Amino acid sequence: MVCTGWGRFGCVIVAAVVLAGCSSDPEPPPPIDAPALADAVTVDAVTAHLVELDRIAGEHDGNRALGTSGYDASVDYVAGALRNAGFDVRTPEFDATLFGVEAQSLTVDGVDVPVRALGLSPSTGPDGLTAPVVRVPLDDTPGCDATDYDDLDAAGAIVVVDRGVCTFAVKEQVAADSGAAALLVVNNEDGPLAGAALSEQTEPRIPVGGVSAADGQRFAVATSAALTLDTRTERQTSRNVIAQTTTGSTDDVVVVGAHLDSVPEGPGINDNGSGVAAVLETALQLGPDPAVTNAVRFAFWGAEEVGLVGSSRYVESLSPEERDAIALYLNFDMLGSPNPGYLLFDGDDSDGVGAGPGPEGSAGIERTFAGFFAGRGIDAGGTDFDGRSDYGPFIAVGIPAGGVFSGAEEPKTPEQAGEWGGHADEPFDPNYHAPEDDLANIDREALAVNAAAVAYGTAVYALSIEGPDGVPSGEVRAQARAEFTE
Repeated sequence: MVCTGWGRFGCVIVAAVVLAGCSSDPEPPPPIDAPALADAVTVDAVTAHLVELDRIAGEHDGNRALGTSGYDASVDYVAGALRNAGFDVRTPEFDATLFGVEAQSLTVDGVDVPVRALGLSPSTGPDGLTAPVVRVPLDDTPGCDATDYDDLDAAGAIVVVDRGVCTFAVKEQVAADSGAAALLVVNNEDGPLAGAALSEQTEPRIPVGGVSAADGQRFAVATSAALTLDTRTERQTSRNVIAQTTTGSTDDVVVVGAHLDSVPEGPGINDNGSGVAAVLETALQLGPDPAVTNAVRFAFWGAEEVGLVGSSRYVESLSPEERDAIALYLNFDMLGSPNPGYLLFDGDDSDGVGAGPGPEGSAGIERTFAGFFAGRGIDAGGTDFDGRSDYGPFIAVGIPAGGVFSGAEEPKTPEQAGEWGGHADEPFDPNYHAPEDDLANIDREALAVNAAAVAYGTAVYALSIEGPDGVPSGEVRAQARAEFTE
């Protein structure tokens, strides 16, 4: 006879005689094992999800972006896979802004210069604007503080600032407060300023474009410029996908997330089908009722590419008690870059680059992932908490965060190439936000180890948030978050 219980951990007993019955109180399943879960999330299974996401994009105008049938089909695929595995799945709606560019051009003292409108940039209108150029001097906080404009006459001007330290949204707000007519942000590395966006939360007021580092040098002597950023915005309703285990403490929830949308320009298979596939397969292998100490909540965010809207709306929707019940957030965005790095969010700010350390507990998360990679013979590096992905809204309210990342449009350094292989001085992902971000341009080796890291980190904290690499709980948590957000 067969004795079933505890989902996939059910027992099977073959009776030789009728009297050999089945216990009415089956043994509970053993706790999940982090290395075993990591091994269970195979690159073939993860790739199978990528095949489906690539197919979806191919059948829906080549992308899975906000407001498209491709995004809706992506939601249906992920939610369907989770429901079929026994999860209770929600797809809460939220409002977002769909952004498009009709025309963009820049002429500096009569010379045409390539320019890209930042996401959510207000429009100059189709006729553009012509204005004097004011260059904000480069300092430790370029364009981030009102004092940067103390000795400048920015009123009515096209202001030029350097990228770095603070968000584009902050730079826009400071420039707008100074009376600027428009803002241009100069990239701090080779190539165009790709994939940059402002924030809905700050209600952008002036047009903002980006130029390359090389073209930014023109502004050292420029006197005037003509700028056209003919953009449009429209309101859209989008959805997140949320599923949580039925087991584990709901006072210490481990949230594991990845953004589900692509940019309109391509299918988004590395950015961020790779993170979605790894998180989804981790959820399927873990199951809806695992033997865990802490509940695990899987989240697939919409509208990340237009300013982290899905994750922001989610965090905003939580009551203070619900926020306090989240022990930590793990974020996975771009795990299979073709020229991959092995990067961890720099929770302790040991690199001393850009933003400071994450909320208390973030350093321990970084160490957990560093130990995983070390066990695979990889010396992982750090990447800044620069707010470019969905961990941003979580750390803003003091929730510790971490994750792994294989790199985006920034170039791999010679030192990184020496450590991890690949090509120095070339982007980690040369197909970032492009039509070529497809299934053919995924590095399977990087995807395999990073997907395993997703499962490992999820299991570690599902089992325990205590210890030297744990995160605060109880009154210590409340105090740490209050101090971080002061």
